[in-house]
Amino acid sequence: MRTLAIGDIHGGLKGLSQLLECAKVTSKDTLVFVGDYVDGWSESAQVIQYLIELSKTNDCIFVKGNHDVWCEDWLRTGQGEPVWLAHGGKETVDSYKTFSEDEKKQHLYFFGDMQLYHIDNQNRLFIHAGFTSIHGVEREYDVRSFYFDRTLWEMALTMDRKIEKDSEIFPNRLKHYSEIYIGHTPTTNFYKDKPMNAMNVWNIDTGAAFAGKLSAIDIETKEIFQSDTLKDLYPDELGRNKA
Repeated sequence: MRTLAIGDIHGGLKGLSQLLECAKVTSKDTLVFVGDYVDGWSESAQVIQYLIELSKTNDCIFVKGNHDVWCEDWLRTGQGEPVWLAHGGKETVDSYKTFSEDEKKQHLYFFGDMQLYHIDNQNRLFIHAGFTSIHGVEREYDVRSFYFDRTLWEMALTMDRKIEKDSEIFPNRLKHYSEIYIGHTPTTNFYKDKPMNAMNVWNIDTGAAFAGKLSAIDIETKEIFQSDTLKDLYPDELGRNKA
């Protein structure tokens, strides 16, 4: 029995199915997804349907990302934010063309049931982006930080690894949790194609939306599993490689 944390999928169903096969996932495994299931490759709606079915056989925890917030708003109102449409939203809208209104409602409920963060029984935090409160996620002033903040990761990256957790200069934000698992900021931005660790923070978004792979990590053993590069799985598409 394992717990696997899985990074940002961004509509790459081929990467997701390949990743789960690579990791030899069984119904005994718990899967924690850190958000951004949609926007990028052409199978966003199909990813959501796949995850709904997967949750029937596995203990799955779904954390909500910023792209999921945008997609949820579109499913609810029929109106897409311009910034969303320009950053993968158009491909997501296109992926829903063959889905019925009832199926769209089912997906809307799925988005609505997602968690903004998850804390397990070992005090490990799973969150899409980060948080800003020195008192922890329970006292965050603006919940949008959970799916937009990058300062937590930036802070962890710049810290001297020699600083002990019980030190007075160890940031209070990081002291609250034994480990923190995030997505949102691709490790490929730092020329790394695997999950990165900085202090007690693990970044598992390995750039699947762009030129990277989809990754999972066993949170106990730290064994890493990866799909092929998504642009190789979707050779006729650009994903979010448009800039």
